[in-house]
Amino acid sequence: MEHPVIELEGLTKRYGRVKAVDDLSLSIGKGEIFGLIGPNGAGKTTTILMMLGLSEPTGGRAMVCGIDATRNPIAVKRKVGYMPDSVGFYDNMTALENLQFIGRLNGIPEQEIIERAHRTMQLVGLSDAMHKKTGAYSRGMKQRLGLADILIREPEVMILDEPTLGIDPSGIQEFLGLVRRLSRQQGLTVLLSSHHLHHMQQICDRVGIFVEGKLLMEGDISSISGKLFGQEPLLVTVTVQEPLSGWPSVETALRELTGVRDVTIGENSIGVTCGSEITPAIVRLMVEMGIGITGVHRKAYGLDDIYARFFENHKKQV
Repeated sequence: MEHPVIELEGLTKRYGRVKAVDDLSLSIGKGEIFGLIGPNGAGKTTTILMMLGLSEPTGGRAMVCGIDATRNPIAVKRKVGYMPDSVGFYDNMTALENLQFIGRLNGIPEQEIIERAHRTMQLVGLSDAMHKKTGAYSRGMKQRLGLADILIREPEVMILDEPTLGIDPSGIQEFLGLVRRLSRQQGLTVLLSSHHLHHMQQICDRVGIFVEGKLLMEGDISSISGKLFGQEPLLVTVTVQEPLSGWPSVETALRELTGVRDVTIGENSIGVTCGSEITPAIVRLMVEMGIGITGVHRKAYGLDDIYARFFENHKKQV
């Protein structure tokens, strides 16, 4: 990767005999959304603290925007916006007052603060609630305000640690959509840390599986899936309009297709296990036979499957 925005090289953190982070190397490019996935206690937050210069590594280094986070943490903080899992604001102040206060703490010129605060509140969808005291904000609204806290500083990188904790399902969808939109519109590099796999699958360009301080696998979901499930048969399920009892020859015809390993007939569905991607051939055959198809689904391996299989394989190796 040419000129990565985040580059971790052999990053290690020990607490006595315990390695919280173990020889971590990782590169993240500009505008990329990267998900650091792992159970609680895997070392995700420790890694983030070293990237921010808030914790000194035992070994290796963390480079952010070309700056060594350990040697020059103040310069890194000017480039990076960080949102922890629980964002705190002054409850007796309005959201706008909180944001203006944050702007002053970050040295934004006074003549710019009001205009920038209003613009940022609009970006995160809080324009109508900017004069509301933050003590009355919901968890989801506070997370949006946390994004505004980051964006008013105009960073190059956003680091979000467990950002969806405590948000209701509809709020999560809106929050993740907002993060993705901001990343694409402003070219922001985003690092998310979470153990909620479904949420990460919705937003990340790449993910890394982090266990016991080690980055054990990283890549986009399809490439990781290919490594773990590449040799496994595909399952194609076809649902039909009429009961299949009226089509006794369909099972025989499907079994004659190259690559088909097994066929399972239900009342209004057919499951075809095959060794390669032959979904178009299956559909074409059934259409030619005059069977009315209402749906086609090919089993896709998501992060939940990847996570489960990865830990299954990891335990066998231990």
